[in-house]
This record gives sequence, C-alpha cells and structure tokens, in this order.
Amino acid sequence: MTGQFKAISISFKKAPLELREHIALNEGEVKALLMKIRDVYEISEALILSTCNRTEIYYLSSEDLSSGLLKLLAAEKGTLSSNLEPYCETFNNEAEAVRYLFEVGTGLHSQVVGDVQLPSQIKDAYQWCADMQMAGPFLHRLMHTVFFVNKRVFQETAFRDGAASTSYAAVETIESFLPLLKNPKILVLGLGEMGQDVVKTLHDKGYDNFTVSNRTLSKAEELSKTMDFEVIPFENILSEVHRFDIIISSVRTETPLLTLDLVNSFEHKSVKYFIDLSVPRSIDQAIEDVAGMVVYDLDEIQQKTNQALEARKAAIPHVSQIIDEALVDFNDWSNQMVVSPTIHKLKNALEQIRKDEMAKYMKSLTEEEAAKMEKITASMMQKIIKLPVLQLKAACKRGEAETLIDVLNDLFNLEKVEA
Repeated sequence: MTGQFKAISISFKKAPLELREHIALNEGEVKALLMKIRDVYEISEALILSTCNRTEIYYLSSEDLSSGLLKLLAAEKGTLSSNLEPYCETFNNEAEAVRYLFEVGTGLHSQVVGDVQLPSQIKDAYQWCADMQMAGPFLHRLMHTVFFVNKRVFQETAFRDGAASTSYAAVETIESFLPLLKNPKILVLGLGEMGQDVVKTLHDKGYDNFTVSNRTLSKAEELSKTMDFEVIPFENILSEVHRFDIIISSVRTETPLLTLDLVNSFEHKSVKYFIDLSVPRSIDQAIEDVAGMVVYDLDEIQQKTNQALEARKAAIPHVSQIIDEALVDFNDWSNQMVVSPTIHKLKNALEQIRKDEMAKYMKSLTEEEAAKMEKITASMMQKIIKLPVLQLKAACKRGEAETLIDVLNDLFNLEKVEA
C-alpha cells in the first residue's frame, strides 16, 4: 500500500444537473481518465464512480492530488477545472474517505436513499479499474468489503425495499399489471428530469419495447442513441397515442394533453393504463370513466414512494451499524498492511540466519540428519517469529506500530533486508 486513501466528489448535493450531466463519464472515458491518472501521477490504485448524480475519484497517494485530478477530469470533458472547483468535496483523511465510500456504496448518500442501482454501478466502477490494472491489494480488499456490506444490507434490512423514487414507483406500478397485457407497447411523454428518470429506469430494467416523444425532438433522438428506443415527433402524439397500451406522461402543460374526447375518438378501445406524473395534470382524470381505461395520478404514485422512503429511512441506523462493524475489520486489516513489510523483512532476516548456520554443518551431516535439522530449526524460527508478529499486530490496534517497527529495524538491521 502506497500513501493514504483519498477521494474527490462532485455530486447532486452541490452541483446542478446540467454540470453533472456534462462531466458524467462512460466506460471508455473512465478508462481513459484512469490511464492519464496512472501516467501523470504514477498512482497504482484508483477508482472512478460516475453516475447521473455523482462523479467521484478515489485514489491512493501520499499527497493531496485533488486539484490536479480535477484538471484531468475537466480536460477529459472539455471544460475548465475552475468550473468544477466550487462544487467539489475532498476527503484527504483516509478514515473519512473509506467511510464515505462505504456510505456511497450502500446508498446512504444517494438522491433517492437506498438507490437500488448503486451496487451494480459500484461493481462496474471496480471492474473498469481492475481492467486498467488500477486495483491493488487495498482496493481489492476495500471493494469486496463494500460488496459484503451491501449483501448484509439487502438480507438484513428494509433499506432497499419498495420504490423510493417517483420514476421507479411509476415503473413498478406498470409492472403490477404487465402480466395482464400481451406484449404491451409503452409510450413515455416528456423528457424533463422525471421523464428521463423513467426512461433510464425502463432501460435499466431491460425493457426494449417503449417509445419516447418530447417537444424537443433532438433531445429524444440523442438519448435514443444510448438506450435504443423508438422516437416519434411530439406533434404526432394525438394521432399515435391509440397504438399504445401504457402511457406515462410528465409533460408540462396548463391544460390536459390527453383528453376524454381524444380517448372517446379511439376506434378500438382496448385496455389502456395512463400514469400522469405532471403538475398540472397532462392526462384528463375523466378518462378513467371510460370502460377499460385506468388512470394513476402523481399523488397515487407518490404515496407508494413515500411509504418506501419511510421504511428505508427507518433502516438507516441498522445500515450504519453494519458499516461500523465492517469498518472495524477493514481498518484492522489496513493497519496490518502497514506492518506487513516489516514482518516479511523480519522473517527473511531470521531465515537467512538459519540458513547461514545450517550451511556450516550440512557437509558433516547425513541426509537423514540434515532433514531432521531442517525440520527442527524451521520449527524454532516459527516459534521465535510468532511473538514479534503478534506484538506488531497488537501495536497496530493501539496506534503504536511505528515505535515497534523502529525497534525491530534497529535490532535486526532490517533496512538492508528485502521485503
């Protein structure tokens, strides 16, 4: 392990959506930035987590490199670091940075507390840094501990139960009646923040039979390049809506876009589900009076969201307790990493003494006698080394390892011994 674990973060807590969108990194950009970090700063361990709500760089270094890393991030996205600095948080204390990653990884710092997408996003970030040979012993151990914590959170708490975002609740609502429909066609109207979240949720859940329409056609077409959905012009909505079984609308309009008269004009009235996430409403509530038409408004969807959020918030103390327990074990391991080179040097020094002494007498010993001597002296070395190793590990927990390391270095001249 080289240096201390540190982190820089630009997240929804400080940064506006426009900035977060601009600096979000895809897989190729993450790997390119990792390569630059490695080449410019000779960092051997680094991880980049980039989602719609945060872009963060975690790294091992003896120096605070936050300013330089911001410049590399800014250059990668074609902007200036001065545009990012006001929105950046830094964690230069290792204990704070490690805890922060645990809390981010479990969803405690998500815009939607307990975000169910975070575990897979964390795994992707870890895989990408491993692909670039930027995950060493520290990050390997840290990330697998984060995964273990997530497993415990999922199994032991209600922290990820239910749909805790409006968009996720909307998709979860349509999933409740999907079995009633055969190959349903889904239409999403509007690509504001809510509409984009709905589209991303559908995409992340594996749906590929949905269509999107937005007032600004280019915005829908640009998004469709990464999510591969059909786009129809907004001006064609009224003539096209009859083709769809499920309509999710988050369009801003002063009067309903989808009206009772429109539905009554449908030539064939099959069962349709309307989910209105707009304020004011963009779907006429009276449509529900037509046989086979079902309308959900924002209040009904939000009620499901609120119930899930309350359950998740109630689970936060339990999640924090699980993190605390994991941190104790991880910090013990991390502290022992500090003394690991000294332990190896001490073992090597004592082993060399044993071999040198054995060499003096090997010529006068029979093969059987030599084997016995090898066994006896090796056993003696194991017993001799045991107490210093235990004392070093105990000193780690007391925060006194450096003093004992200095003593052992002086006693056995370990500075000249290879680890």
